[in-house]
Amino acid sequence: MSEVLVITGLVAIASTVAAVVAILVLTRLQRSLRKKDARALQPMIEQTVLLFDDEELIDATAPARTLLEASPLASSDWGRLVAFLMPRFETVRESLADLRTVGRLELTGFPGPNGGAPLRLLAEDVNGLTRVTLIDPEAEGQGLLVDGLSQRALEDELENLRHALDLSPSLVWQESAAGETIWANRAYLLRAGTFEEEEVTLSWPLPQIFQFEREQTEYAPRRLMLQDEDGIDTWFDCYSYRLGDNWMHFAQSADATVYAEKALRDFVQTLTKTFADLPIGLAIFNRQRQLQLFNPALSDLTALGVDFLSKRPTLYAFLDRLRETRMMAEPKDYRSWREQMTTLEKQAAAGYHSETWNLPNGQTYRVTGRPHPDGAIAFLFEDITSEMTLTRKFRSERDLDRSVLDNISEAVAVFLPSGELTSANAAYRALWPVQSAGMSLHDSLRSWAEACVPTEIWSRARLRLGAMAEREPLAGEVTLRDGRVVGCRFVPLAGGALMASFAEKEALSTLEPLRKIAAQ
Repeated sequence: MSEVLVITGLVAIASTVAAVVAILVLTRLQRSLRKKDARALQPMIEQTVLLFDDEELIDATAPARTLLEASPLASSDWGRLVAFLMPRFETVRESLADLRTVGRLELTGFPGPNGGAPLRLLAEDVNGLTRVTLIDPEAEGQGLLVDGLSQRALEDELENLRHALDLSPSLVWQESAAGETIWANRAYLLRAGTFEEEEVTLSWPLPQIFQFEREQTEYAPRRLMLQDEDGIDTWFDCYSYRLGDNWMHFAQSADATVYAEKALRDFVQTLTKTFADLPIGLAIFNRQRQLQLFNPALSDLTALGVDFLSKRPTLYAFLDRLRETRMMAEPKDYRSWREQMTTLEKQAAAGYHSETWNLPNGQTYRVTGRPHPDGAIAFLFEDITSEMTLTRKFRSERDLDRSVLDNISEAVAVFLPSGELTSANAAYRALWPVQSAGMSLHDSLRSWAEACVPTEIWSRARLRLGAMAEREPLAGEVTLRDGRVVGCRFVPLAGGALMASFAEKEALSTLEPLRKIAAQ
């Protein structure tokens, strides 16, 4: 029994040892296979190496040829390589030019846009040939394999972005920290004249078509001008942004804006010249109620200096200054005046508005407000002092004439050449109460005839007074329905007017001595 136990123990120990040995063998086999796989993969990760005879490509690895195909905007393979290197390495063009002298050079590029490790460049002169090796430290020796679909997606996106920039009408270019143009899109190259549709004639560095001062910080948009061979000016709005140590610039065409601004300036100048000799003061305020345009007459009429008006004051600042200089009528309190000015602005903005200002110095201004497009308001200041003086004089003379007529006992009425009743004195209105201003001569004759006993004088009056050219003086007596006897006279006046006068018989006898005295 003890022998059986011993044999069983020995078998168990042997099984355990066999299992451990098997595990060790498998582990070593897996490690060996991994090393073989890594050695098998290593040849697949080729370096980016290019061999040039002067600027002619002799040989290149597969990654190098893929790199050149990604840089199409150049006339040679060497140009494509330089186009790739210049945004990534400082002074790389000058360094490669001195390679024959130094024999070998190694450069470290700028950090990647996302803070990645910079590329390294190794250039060697090999028996008169130039060998260029590009090394990416992040991928070196790691045996990275790229998923085919991911790589294809990245390439498609890159191709779309490249086409988008090439089709963009805006000029896009990149400059190095030293101010050299290291990349540009098709629109920029076409403008620079270095890229034709049939042939590529690029030279490095790319030409700078815009001349302006490069600051160290991002700046606001600036307007730049280019002049072509025919002397025609074209304008661009340029935007600049820092991209690491380099600069990215965008230039959009601003011709339409510049031409519109020039047309506006010319229009304003034309208006200014047109209104310069206008005796009426003109002030145009924009939507924000700032003075946009005024003529010299405004300064003369308002006694406001050109310096003040040139500062583009607001409407209320303009009115306040008029109030301070006593060049406008104002109520006794400021609050009431302010409300009046607010009403003036609202009414002028809503439609035609006009009011008269009687100034303390005796002058009279007519202020007219009119709405303009886009919410602007135009105010016209017109000195109507002489007009108002003449009007007052005319009214005074008219009142005097009316007073004289009203104090004459004889009823007098005057008809215009058109036959309308224009004026009558108090005696006339008392004798013929049915008469009214504007009544025609024809209606007056009918009214007079209806108020009198029938007589042939009215028919003769219709015949003699109906036509302007045939009007002749006419006189006679008529009897009113109430028995009063009235003498009537119809006398043509200058300009085709007609005077009709009526006087009762007693009044005529009273006036007869006065007429004889006047005749003597």
